[in-house]
Amino acid sequence: MLDVDETKLLIKSAKNGDKQAKEKLIQENAPLIKSLIKRYLNKGIEYDDLYQLGCLGFIKAISNYDESFNTKFSTYCVPMVIGEIKRFMRDDGAIKVSRAIKSQNIKINRYVEEFIKQNFRRPSLEEIAEEFKMDVNDVIFTMDSAKMPVSIYTPLEDDDRKSMYLLDKFAEDQSGEMVNNLVLKDVLRKLSDRDKQIIILRFFRDKTQSEIAKTLGVSQVQVSRLENKIIAKLKEELS
Repeated sequence: MLDVDETKLLIKSAKNGDKQAKEKLIQENAPLIKSLIKRYLNKGIEYDDLYQLGCLGFIKAISNYDESFNTKFSTYCVPMVIGEIKRFMRDDGAIKVSRAIKSQNIKINRYVEEFIKQNFRRPSLEEIAEEFKMDVNDVIFTMDSAKMPVSIYTPLEDDDRKSMYLLDKFAEDQSGEMVNNLVLKDVLRKLSDRDKQIIILRFFRDKTQSEIAKTLGVSQVQVSRLENKIIAKLKEELS
């Protein structure tokens, strides 16, 4: 494996048109590229094509990398390699999402919805992975599958109502979400200005309890206690 200094020198040479430096970088990082494309095997793209896509993303990473990013090149190139594969999946439609993945994605979405209702926050990827006994990378892939184009007349096989289509579900979710938003707004209006500010900062602006404490001029412990009381009150109002 190349050390950091060797990698930087090769990147600089590759940017200046040195093909041998570029080939050397690809050769030395081939194990990394291969490890990244493994998750996309058996998804409709041949291994050699996946590797070529990975190398293309890697070359783009070489061209775009800047030492001022304060990030190791091996770390920087990972999203570039994965992004190239996903772009191909999205634009060329080479991958058809299997029924198993669609079904798992529906189950994950249901779990996320219930988790948010009970905990007033989204579950982390690690929590989802633990719940479904999955690898975090598989969770990411399954959830990303929802972003791939599908017909609005796609049957929701995992739904109890077998004849229901995606179009019906979308309309149902939209109306349900609208009602939930109206109820939530009405409940929030009943809170004091301080409590309302805590909820908005915590759950709508993703501030930490420490950050909120600084804003309000109180301790983090006080914010934690107030947050628990407010959540309990909201649960009571919404139940």
